Amino acid sequence: MTRRISGAVLGLTGMTAVLCAGVHALAARPAAAPSAAPVAVAPPPVTDRCTALAGQTLPGDVKILTARTVGVTPAGTRLEPDAAPLASSIPPHCRIEGVIGERTGAGGKPFGIGFALALPDDWNGRFLLQGGGGLNGTVHPPIGAAAAGDIPALARGFAVASHDSGHKGAVFDDSFMADQRAALDFAENAVPTVARTAKAIIASYYGRAIGHSYMAGCSTGGRESMLAAQRFPELFDGIVVGAPAMRTGNSNLALSWAAVQFNQAAPRDSGGKPLVERIFSDADRAVLKKGLLAQCDGLDGLDDGMIMNVAQCRFDASRLACHKGQKADCLKPAQVTAIQRAFTAPRDKAGASLYAPYPYDTGITNTEGRLPGFLPTGKPGVFGPANRDLAIDVDARIQAIRANASQRLTDTDSWTNLNTFLGRGGKILFYHGVSDPWFSAFDTLNYWQRASAANGAAWRDASRFYMVPGMGHCRGGDSFDDFDLLGAVVAWVEQGRTPEAVLSWRSSQPSRQRPMCPWPSYAHYTGGDAELAGSYECRMPYGAPKG
Repeated sequence: MTRRISGAVLGLTGMTAVLCAGVHALAARPAAAPSAAPVAVAPPPVTDRCTALAGQTLPGDVKILTARTVGVTPAGTRLEPDAAPLASSIPPHCRIEGVIGERTGAGGKPFGIGFALALPDDWNGRFLLQGGGGLNGTVHPPIGAAAAGDIPALARGFAVASHDSGHKGAVFDDSFMADQRAALDFAENAVPTVARTAKAIIASYYGRAIGHSYMAGCSTGGRESMLAAQRFPELFDGIVVGAPAMRTGNSNLALSWAAVQFNQAAPRDSGGKPLVERIFSDADRAVLKKGLLAQCDGLDGLDDGMIMNVAQCRFDASRLACHKGQKADCLKPAQVTAIQRAFTAPRDKAGASLYAPYPYDTGITNTEGRLPGFLPTGKPGVFGPANRDLAIDVDARIQAIRANASQRLTDTDSWTNLNTFLGRGGKILFYHGVSDPWFSAFDTLNYWQRASAANGAAWRDASRFYMVPGMGHCRGGDSFDDFDLLGAVVAWVEQGRTPEAVLSWRSSQPSRQRPMCPWPSYAHYTGGDAELAGSYECRMPYGAPKG
């Protein structure tokens, strides 16, 4: 079966001197300037061209620490311990590692923007900047796997760059924030700095200009991708944004609010503290999921345990409440109240909503995996085992968030004027797992709709939003979580092929397929083999809510 469609859609219907000169010439230009003309020097052999870079110091305080040739990396290889095995092989390339602005900062700690750049032997003329995750702190292998289906960008011939955003540390270690420059690099400076540095090296290395530039990422990488479109609109021609961590102060407030609502329904220990692990039993979870499917599953034409028609799912938890004398196959009134309040965004004392509601989806009852579903388990997850609070001062929390300058700088939810990016012909695709327990898919949708209102027809001609039912944070879950939005945005930028339905499949069972439909349409079953994408059509719901 062929899935590797690279943008196909299902219709909705002196090496050192040469390099330094090239880097200096490109770095001196503003971001909006066209790429430099190809260097009129015959390049040396690939191996020499690569290894000659090691140890070089380039303009812009760029140090190349290592440069080595890498042979074919076979499919099935894990490039990092917790990474998924490669679904396809990675071709031979030059792997560069370096640092920009190396220095000693606050507390005597070393800082600088660490980066890696992969330059394929058979370059297709494209560049991709790979987004990060969490609070970054690690330079991940530059392959460009986000929303790329089975074939990451490097395997397609892209030159790919990744970075650590300006510091070293564990994924959620925020101690770097004590250093002003490191905080600024994380918030916004690393993206343009690495992009411009990589572009300059690429153009000099290959002796010709980059054809098109792209960026893709999920979570923090999604925030970075939004940042690029909003604050550096000349850098990229096409962008893919996944589940963006675009206002983490508000999303963390919403999670704290939800935890308190759930804790209100918990049995208490001898000290009066909630027993979080006993709020919902396995039987309770089964009742909730069964009731959710009964109300929303069939809206897509097929009862298969998947809620594809997200826009029309209007789940009512009160319908699952136990009647007088009923003790099985129902939820206690306190549990129903907790669910209703937890899935609704917190409000300040003036009544203003401080976040988006969370969608009701099949993954909310999940207790396993790297990130359990939205219901608390007492185990590590979005709520963690430690939150046993029974009250929360929402107004005090939101005031602290608004007073936090670094928080405001990292937020990417408010800027919707994208006329420079759109005016250059830029295209941007969004996707979000409906079962994401960390960031609400409705919050990302809300931004996308506000951007549409702000930019009008230009936005509608340049952007699509895709809900991914069942998918958790960026991947996984009972979902069709593999899809090629990278190929779709490339085809849109370079060929004018507007993406509508994009093929998706289960990463664990690739033969099971669905069309992934642009909001607010959904995959409606029309008959035939339910495991084939051709048995569905993207259909518009009736009375679709705004999210």
